[in-house]
Amino acid sequence: MKVSRLSLWVGGLAVFAVAMLVSQPAISCPFCSAPSLTLSEQVSQADAVVLVSWAGGQPAKISDSGSTDFEIVDVVQQPEGGKLAKGGKINLIRYRAAKVGDQFMLFGTKVESAIEWSSPLEVSKTAYEYIRSAPKPGGVATERLKYFLKYLETSDKMIADDAFGEFANAAYADVVKLSADLPRDQLRIWINSKDVAPGRLGLYGMMLGLCGNDDDAKLMEARILEPTEDFRLQIDGVMGGYLLLTGDKGLTVLENEKLKNKKAPFSETYAAMQAVRFMWQYGDGRISAERLRESMRILLARQELVDLVIADLSRMKDWSVQDQLMALYDDEANIPSVKRAIVRYMLSSAKDTGEKKVDSTTSGGAGAIPTADAKPPAELPAHVVKAQKCLEELERKDPKTVNEAKRFFLLK
Repeated sequence: MKVSRLSLWVGGLAVFAVAMLVSQPAISCPFCSAPSLTLSEQVSQADAVVLVSWAGGQPAKISDSGSTDFEIVDVVQQPEGGKLAKGGKINLIRYRAAKVGDQFMLFGTKVESAIEWSSPLEVSKTAYEYIRSAPKPGGVATERLKYFLKYLETSDKMIADDAFGEFANAAYADVVKLSADLPRDQLRIWINSKDVAPGRLGLYGMMLGLCGNDDDAKLMEARILEPTEDFRLQIDGVMGGYLLLTGDKGLTVLENEKLKNKKAPFSETYAAMQAVRFMWQYGDGRISAERLRESMRILLARQELVDLVIADLSRMKDWSVQDQLMALYDDEANIPSVKRAIVRYMLSSAKDTGEKKVDSTTSGGAGAIPTADAKPPAELPAHVVKAQKCLEELERKDPKTVNEAKRFFLLK
């Protein structure tokens, strides 16, 4: 069963922002955007896989879409009892222009007694050998990744893209286990190379953070602090790797240059915010929880980020800003999403009693406001009592927003 992927940096940063707000840990590479299926996954899921060469066909006419003839060069796999063999012919509806001898791979699905073929995938001889030799999904993850590691920046674009896709799909924990095998010298080059696709920068930055040293940290800091007004795709991965190497010291640099600096482009501030989130989830204590909360609190001053920041502080169980948020609630500049975020923060705070499980049948459900009647007030943490009072105040002055926030409030 395939895990869901964190596809953040290609196609927009908001996807990861939403994923990071829920309490379930992210599983896949935090700084990657993966294809829907890698080539090894396509092979694994297909009933039949063959290598074919283009043999001709009938061009499309007004009355039909034509057809294409292929000759089987090699059979990778087929259903039990199948009759596919080298030299056999396959005819597909729709004409596809090519030259005699051009090679393609066909992936087929068995439907009753026939095989339905997908669109032909043109492959080089090198790509075919890469696909044929690739470890199948389901094996030891680190051993599979070692195979694909060799192909990350190979000259065949199909191979390089697929190898990257395997890492994009991989669990972060498995990439960590590969730290000793990561190509440190190559990663240093790739991070600063204009020939490397920008969409890979995040993965390479994270990798260098896992295998690098102080010299690498300096290289990454220089990359991070380059003056820019442009949106730098996946610079957050470099920031995350930088924090893995530098800890508190590096976090101070990001705070001063990206979080507190009002002249920093919004995309750079957001990238630094993502790096803080990364360390919260994956840092394994490299930076203390309270230190990361301090960094996130800085961004409460950024109006364009405040609703996301409030949700993050709730996820981090930082209940120290209750008074600040109550004052913020009445700010006329705040949009409804900010007000709802504040209500949900208070709901989460009120439910954080320290107990492992809250019985929703007796507490009124996930959206209910906890009351002191269920437990003597003296036994409740101070932030719970405070949150209850804040919620009562908010419900008196803005019942509509409170009800809207409670409607979609889920506490994991």
